[in-house]
Amino acid sequence: MLILHGTKTSAVLNSVLADLFHLKRDHAVKYTKKNDSIRPFESGGETSLEFFSLKSDCSLLVYGSHSKKRPNNLVLGRTYDHHIYDLVEVGVENYKSIESYAYDKKLAPKLGTKPFFAFIGEHFESVEGLKHLKEMLLDHFKGEVVENLNLAGVDRIFVCTAISPTTVYMMHCALRLKRSGTSIPRMELVEVGPSVDLVLRRHRQAAESLQKEAMKAPGHAKKVKNVTNNPVEGKQGRIYIPDQEVSKLTVTSNIKGLKRERRDAKKNKEHSKKQKVAEN
Repeated sequence: MLILHGTKTSAVLNSVLADLFHLKRDHAVKYTKKNDSIRPFESGGETSLEFFSLKSDCSLLVYGSHSKKRPNNLVLGRTYDHHIYDLVEVGVENYKSIESYAYDKKLAPKLGTKPFFAFIGEHFESVEGLKHLKEMLLDHFKGEVVENLNLAGVDRIFVCTAISPTTVYMMHCALRLKRSGTSIPRMELVEVGPSVDLVLRRHRQAAESLQKEAMKAPGHAKKVKNVTNNPVEGKQGRIYIPDQEVSKLTVTSNIKGLKRERRDAKKNKEHSKKQKVAEN
């Protein structure tokens, strides 16, 4: 995740960006220098974002800015091949930072653990903007893709509640596993921060051509019967040879091998006769 500051940021927004970096500190790059040339939703204003994405090799973007028209503004974005893929703009309200929460520090989520996500509310399915925001939040915080997951290692959850068609209340909680008398433990949530109201402002879907290219799946080669590819020995083939029944084979005298043997035998016989004549 690449975290960037705009020309002007508020104290609230600085705290938001700092906490985001804290949550993703193993997989995040943060630039503190102010950037006045970034206008994500304007034509040509995304060039700097793409440059920083390429420079830092990041595919996820978070850009914070503050103005009278759009106070405490946060833009979440994704890139494909270091080109802006899609964007979601939200306003930050009622923010509570990690430092403002008092709890047993032993419950603090460990670095690099994968979170659970809970999306509550029908608006996540019916409102296009919130569906887009849901996808964006999942991609920004889900972490690395894994095949297997140890339940004991899951110690956090993001709870996102759709309060209205334009507002999502998001909070970060630690998970406490307790005995339940069954194989599935009982889970208790302890709020550890941050928490925030995200007010949807603008969102932009990916261009159709870029979306088609990004969604392209690699083709699968047609499987050839009895042929395997070994990284060490290369391409290998297997053939089927039926059992040979010698008793059913037809043997004739018109075989080249037999003719050659007869010629050789005849020559040897003539040679032995000449030797006997010479000795006499």
